[in-house]
Amino acid sequence: MKLSNDSYTIFLGTKNFTERYFRDNNGWLKISARDKTFRMTAEQVLNHLLPILSGIKPNVTIKVEYKED
Repeated sequence: MKLSNDSYTIFLGTKNFTERYFRDNNGWLKISARDKTFRMTAEQVLNHLLPILSGIKPNVTIKVEYKED
Protein backbone atom coordinates (compact mmCIF):
# COMPACT_ATOMS: atom_id res chain seq x y z
CA MET A 1 0.00 0.00 0.00
CA LYS A 2 1.46 3.33 -1.12
CA LEU A 3 0.64 6.20 1.25
CA SER A 4 2.17 9.17 -0.57
CA ASN A 5 0.38 12.40 -1.49
CA ASP A 6 -0.18 11.32 -5.08
CA SER A 7 -2.28 8.34 -3.90
CA TYR A 8 -5.22 10.53 -2.86
CA THR A 9 -7.89 12.72 -4.39
CA ILE A 10 -9.61 15.28 -2.17
CA PHE A 11 -13.17 16.39 -2.93
CA LEU A 12 -14.59 19.59 -1.42
CA GLY A 13 -18.11 20.68 -2.05
CA THR A 14 -21.69 21.46 -1.22
CA LYS A 15 -24.84 20.14 -2.79
CA ASN A 16 -24.30 22.60 -5.68
CA PHE A 17 -20.60 22.21 -6.53
CA THR A 18 -17.55 19.98 -6.06
CA GLU A 19 -13.86 20.78 -6.42
CA ARG A 20 -11.10 18.18 -6.73
CA TYR A 21 -7.53 18.42 -5.45
CA PHE A 22 -4.81 15.93 -6.30
CA ARG A 23 -1.09 15.68 -6.80
CA ASP A 24 0.64 14.83 -10.07
CA ASN A 25 4.32 14.78 -11.08
CA ASN A 26 4.53 18.60 -11.14
CA GLY A 27 2.70 19.43 -7.91
CA TRP A 28 -0.84 20.01 -6.68
CA LEU A 29 -3.79 20.64 -8.99
CA LYS A 30 -7.25 21.97 -8.32
CA ILE A 31 -10.08 21.16 -10.71
CA SER A 32 -12.85 23.67 -10.10
CA ALA A 33 -16.58 23.04 -10.28
CA ARG A 34 -16.44 24.48 -13.82
CA ASP A 35 -13.60 22.11 -14.83
CA LYS A 36 -10.90 24.80 -14.83
CA THR A 37 -7.44 23.65 -13.77
CA PHE A 38 -5.26 25.58 -11.31
CA ARG A 39 -1.74 24.78 -10.11
CA MET A 40 -1.36 25.14 -6.34
CA THR A 41 1.31 24.90 -3.69
CA ALA A 42 0.87 22.57 -0.73
CA GLU A 43 0.27 25.63 1.47
CA GLN A 44 -2.57 26.80 -0.78
CA VAL A 45 -4.19 23.36 -0.59
CA LEU A 46 -4.00 23.50 3.21
CA ASN A 47 -5.54 26.99 3.19
CA HIS A 48 -8.56 25.50 1.38
CA LEU A 49 -8.80 22.42 3.63
CA LEU A 50 -8.24 23.79 7.14
CA PRO A 51 -11.36 26.02 7.42
CA ILE A 52 -13.51 23.05 6.45
CA LEU A 53 -11.78 20.64 8.82
CA SER A 54 -12.00 23.12 11.70
CA GLY A 55 -15.76 23.58 11.23
CA ILE A 56 -15.66 27.26 10.24
CA LYS A 57 -17.43 26.35 6.99
CA PRO A 58 -20.08 23.89 8.22
CA ASN A 59 -21.97 23.51 4.92
CA VAL A 60 -18.94 22.32 2.97
CA THR A 61 -18.16 18.61 2.90
CA ILE A 62 -14.83 16.92 2.43
CA LYS A 63 -14.18 13.44 1.05
CA VAL A 64 -10.84 11.74 0.40
CA GLU A 65 -10.44 8.81 -1.98
CA TYR A 66 -7.44 6.50 -2.08
CA LYS A 67 -6.30 5.19 -5.45
CA GLU A 68 -4.05 2.19 -5.85
CA ASP A 69 -1.51 1.96 -8.64
